[in-house]
Amino acid sequence: MNQTNAPRVNALFRGLQILELLSGQQRRWSTSEISRKLKIPKSSASYLLHTLHSRGYLRRESDGGYRLSMKMLALGSLGLHGIQAREVALPILRRVVEETQITGHLGVLDGNGVVYVERVPSPGFIQIDTWVGRRMPLHSSSSGKTLLAYLAPQIADPLLDSMELTRFTPHTITTLPKLRQELKKIRENGYAIDDEENTAGVRCVAAPIFDRSGAVAAALSLTGPVQHLTEDRLPRIAEKAKEAARQMTSALGGQMQPPARRN
Repeated sequence: MNQTNAPRVNALFRGLQILELLSGQQRRWSTSEISRKLKIPKSSASYLLHTLHSRGYLRRESDGGYRLSMKMLALGSLGLHGIQAREVALPILRRVVEETQITGHLGVLDGNGVVYVERVPSPGFIQIDTWVGRRMPLHSSSSGKTLLAYLAPQIADPLLDSMELTRFTPHTITTLPKLRQELKKIRENGYAIDDEENTAGVRCVAAPIFDRSGAVAAALSLTGPVQHLTEDRLPRIAEKAKEAARQMTSALGGQMQPPARRN
């Protein structure tokens, strides 16, 4: 069908116009400016902006102007990074799971959480209750902390400031200063540990995967019961995770050294 003759839903079409306008201009836009720029009646622009804001796709500033939200940026990251990383990561993930006998995951940022886009179960009888599509908190999971540690400050800082640091176990980090200290340690070591912080009796180790620009694209994590992923095994498992993440970064054509970050 010819694109010019294809039927369109005007509200959806105009909503997409707004998102495209805001994504191409690094500033806030008022309702009146959007109305004039896109030749949309002000009442219609106001309704569309309210809808997009209520669904979390726009952020409204104190002066009433609008910007794209972290949710919108995360959707683009999920589509670009998640699918591409999943295709190249699976053979490497299977190999590291076979070597460690520990369940492996590939997680990507999705708004204020991390979502598993790939899972390879351990070959043993004891299985971890996870699945593709499971959403995990950023502050209490090894994948989430890895992504937070390596995100650019302009993305990470708003997330940190808006997060609810819910306590899931006695080991969960629940204060922002302690979490920031943990993220600094992760950048120094090159990996993150969830030491029964999200689920009692479960430990996880995760390492970052980078894209061509040096931005973090995903996190590789290895998850197991504390009886299997013991404290004396953690350093060796962490090195396995880091090496597998390096291989995935290489397969993506990525740069292992992330951009310089502030402490």
